[in-house]
Order: sequence, then structure tokens, then C-alpha cells
Amino acid sequence: MATISINNLARAIYESSEKKDGMELDIVMKKAVSLISKKHLMSKSKEILTQLEKIIDKDEEVVRAKISSRIKIDKKVTDEIDDFIRKRYKAKHTVLEFVVDEKLLGGIKIEVGDEIIDMTLKNKIKKLQDYLITQ
Repeated sequence: MATISINNLARAIYESSEKKDGMELDIVMKKAVSLISKKHLMSKSKEILTQLEKIIDKDEEVVRAKISSRIKIDKKVTDEIDDFIRKRYKAKHTVLEFVVDEKLLGGIKIEVGDEIIDMTLKNKIKKLQDYLITQ
């Protein structure tokens, strides 16, 4: 008997619920939950939902990013970050999570998926230090 991968299950849920609403969507969701329960995958529900979110985001061209800074970022800068992320990742929509991290000396750190764009003061000092040591 073949095992069901989290990705395949999430993809099946997405495809079977696509363009459905109301009662039709309720039926699809009940069947999905029933299948997950029957296959003893309830403990994996968070992973299934995370994978489902990734599939939906990719299909709808949504990019999620976490932006860390030492202080609260003002509206002008958040708009610039949003524009930067839209262009860099060719996204129609962005979901930005702003986090104040008092451990940072200054600057910002942007995390999109597995990629980290580190523009923090600590990182810039380290790069300068590395450059001076190699010269």
C-alpha cells in the first residue's frame, strides 16, 4: 500500500476545492478531514495546512515575508519594502509580517521562504571586517 505524502494530500485538497464555495466547499472539506482522519494523519494537520498555504500562495502569486528591525518601520519604508519584494519575486500580492527585534543593532532583515536578505548593521560590520582582514 502506497503512503500519502503531505504535498500530494495538500495538492489534492487544493485541486478538489478550487472554484468551489458554499455547500460544495463544505462537502469537499468534510471529505478531506475524513480522509486525513482515516489515514491517521491528524497529527500532521499543521504540516498539511502549511503545504496547502504554499500551494495557494504559488497559484495566486502571493509572497510572504518576515521583516525584522530594531524599531517600528514607518509607512514610507514599508511601502518601499513591499515594492521591492513584489518586483524581486514577481508577486501580485505580498503578506508582510513586521517584527521588532531589539537584539538587532540597526537595519533590517527580510526572510522570504528559505532566503534571507540581511541588511542589518551587524552583518554590514561583519562584511567590512572580513574585507579588511583579507586585504
